[in-house]
Amino acid sequence: MKLVFTLAFLLSTTTFAKSRGEELFNLCMSCHGQQGYGNHKVGAPAIAGLPKWYITKQLTIFASGGRGKHPDDDAGNRMRPMARTLTPEDIKDVADYVSILKPQTPEKTLHGDLEKGKALFVVCAACHGQNGDGNEVLHAPTLKISNDWYLVTQLKNFKNKIRGADAVTDAFGATMSPMAATLPDEEAMKNVITYVQSLKQ
Repeated sequence: MKLVFTLAFLLSTTTFAKSRGEELFNLCMSCHGQQGYGNHKVGAPAIAGLPKWYITKQLTIFASGGRGKHPDDDAGNRMRPMARTLTPEDIKDVADYVSILKPQTPEKTLHGDLEKGKALFVVCAACHGQNGDGNEVLHAPTLKISNDWYLVTQLKNFKNKIRGADAVTDAFGATMSPMAATLPDEEAMKNVITYVQSLKQ
């Protein structure tokens, strides 16, 4: 009888967390879309299916000011006040919900040099994995469900210290800045992200 009660309690708790996360996601839908597939026009990336550890971390960083404060980060400036409305428990619930949304394969908008991109990706693979699946231990997210335009934008932001400039508020973002700095120009960024896109097939 005790086991049955425990299982019932756990199921009810899980259901509550999911419904609460879904309710909170209404705030996210205005930019990221009803299914979390993103909106290029407002710079909102696809988030459906991202791991909850990554969503939790990024929302927390936005809320604390580690992201979205730089004047040149338009999308981040819109995201930060949204994140600041969430409590730590809200962040956990919405991350749980977003992580179970079915991801899509975003449309390709870049056409870089695949072979050059493959050579450049060797550096990325050290953290993100050979297939771009990510690595929680290294705090490296999966790259395979992100929009190519968003990934290029973030590489620019890391390189130009728009993101990851403060190791105190965003320690793992700070590790990306020197990585992005190894890419000499936007063409190289497009090449490596073109290769990332090929990993989704």
